[in-house]
Formats: sequence, structure tokens, C-alpha cells
Amino acid sequence: MKINGVDYLTVWMEQSGEVKMIHQNELPFRFRIFISEDYKTTVFAIKEMIVRGAGAIGVTAGFAMAQAFIEERRKNLTSEFTIQARDDIFSSRPTARNLFYAVEKVFEAGVKGGVDGAIAQAQLLAEQDLQMSKAIGEYGNQLIGHNSRILTHCNAGRLAFVDNGSALAPLYEAHKQQKNIYVFVDETRPRSQGARLTAWELLEEGVPFDIIPDNAAAHYMSKGDIDLVITGADRIALNGDTANKIGTLEKAICARYYNIPFYIAAPTSTFDSDCSSGLFIPIEERSPDEVLWQTGQTKHGNLNAVLTAAPGATAKNPAFDVTPASLITGIITEYGVIKANKESIEKILNA
Repeated sequence: MKINGVDYLTVWMEQSGEVKMIHQNELPFRFRIFISEDYKTTVFAIKEMIVRGAGAIGVTAGFAMAQAFIEERRKNLTSEFTIQARDDIFSSRPTARNLFYAVEKVFEAGVKGGVDGAIAQAQLLAEQDLQMSKAIGEYGNQLIGHNSRILTHCNAGRLAFVDNGSALAPLYEAHKQQKNIYVFVDETRPRSQGARLTAWELLEEGVPFDIIPDNAAAHYMSKGDIDLVITGADRIALNGDTANKIGTLEKAICARYYNIPFYIAAPTSTFDSDCSSGLFIPIEERSPDEVLWQTGQTKHGNLNAVLTAAPGATAKNPAFDVTPASLITGIITEYGVIKANKESIEKILNA
């Protein structure tokens, strides 16, 4: 992605072993690169959502695993260190399948090929992430007609992957082909990834859009203002049930009621062949503070957190919900658009 005329990836690993990433908690008010010198700091970045989005989480986790192998060699530690590191990374975001996929790949490569093997595998996963999201954009674009009005939820754009994205990748391709699209951007409470990140990306790309409250989508659907819905995914079960940012299920239910196509965009690294249905997808519960407090920019340019709920109130904060496969029109993958069912998913995973 280009930012102020300079090309950036969302996350990358230097030869020194440092992992660098765009600090997403400071967007859209400030642009800053967060630097992590060891795996524990990278785990912190994943937990605190300095980096977020299925693909970016996965690649960052792979880099963290490679950092652990680097640290093991540098400090002459035993293999117990990297085993513990793997468990630490696994626990950072329990819902995102891409994280487990990447860590398993890099850990296996490190055991077989040492530090060099781990680093090579982590870098390969980053490159594959780029290529998969590019292909998703090309296939998804075929679903978008001229003058289409598209609803998306959360952020599944360039910032959610190494670049390109999943749900936003088809939009970028359609915009590039001058299809005159318009995007409804859900604000995506409580962390406001839509209002802060998706909106920032679309502004950078020059794609026309408006932010809408999370509870306004049904209103616009009822008026016939939305032609299709595309969201990302954090984990897809073998039967097609899909976990994504909380609020996605509501959009899918409304889309079905108003006969609007509802698509999931995700690479095959998001599919979990060991998970038979959405019933077995772990749902991350995050801090109530994310619901009770909001962070924004003051007139003087400072970032401040303010309490937006009744003092003393408590809150629940599930980070994800699960959309049943029966509500999903199709899944846009790097191999094309498939049906959300076991037969189609097994076929693509075994290809």
C-alpha cells in the first residue's frame, strides 16, 4: 500500500530478526511503525491489536515463532524455549485460524531446518499471503457489477493482510476497473475497525464510501440501497460455518431476509479442517474496557480514552460470532468462489 507516496507492507521481518508493523491502534490519527525485537513483544502486539486481521495476525505469528528460534540459538537455550514460545503465541488470539496455521508451519520448519528453516518458512508465508489476497481480489471482482453498492463489516483490507486484503481486495480491483462502486462501512463496535481502519484505507484508495452505525445496515437493506455484502473471516469450519468480527451474523441474517448476496472472502489458510462446525470454534472474550471506553483524538491532536458508559457499569465483549453456512452465498478464495459446504471445502483443501 502507498502511504504519503511510500510503499509499505502491513507487517514485515528484517534480516536482523526485528518484526516491523503498522501500529493500527494509532490509526487513523497517527501513522507509526511498531518495532518488535523478540517474540514476546510480537505476541504483545498481537494481543493488544497493534496488528489485527486474519492474514496479518497469521503472518505476524509466524514471524514471532521464527524470532523464538533466533532467540533460542542466540542465547544457547534448549528446545523447551521454542515449545513454550509456540504455546504463548497460540494463546494470543484463540479464534484466528491463520495464527495456528502459520505457527505450526514455522515451528515444524524450525525443528527440521533450524533458524534458517524457520525464517525461510515465515517469509514464505508472508509472500503467500500477498499472492492469495491478490487472487481473492481478482475472483471477487467478478461478483461486482458496475454501480454496485457494497456493505462490509470490520476491516478485512490491506491492513488485515500483508497487503491487498480479503473482503476489500475485490473492492479495490473493482475500483481500479472504474466500476463506480460505493461502500457502506459498518463502524464495527467496540474497536471501530470499520470507522477507523476501513475508512482510512478507502480514503487512501479514493473509493467512495460512508460510515454507518452498526445497527443501520438493515435500514439500508430494506430501502434496496445495498446490492451485496462481503466480509472477511477469522476461522471457517469444515461445514462452512464462519467466525468473523462480532456483528457479522446480524448482517448475514438481514441479508438473507432481504435476498441480498452475502459473501465471505478468505484464503484457504483460514479454513480449519479439524473443526467440523461452528459449534467448536472458540470465541475470544476481550476486556469489557473496550466496550465501556473509547479512544479518540482531541482538538489538540492528543489521543485520549474517555468513558462512554454509565460509571460503574459492567460489559460483555465477545470478539467474534459465527455465521451458519446456510446464510453464506459463497466463499471467495484464492482458487475461486466456492459454496459454503463440506464437499466444496474438502475439495479445495485437497486440491
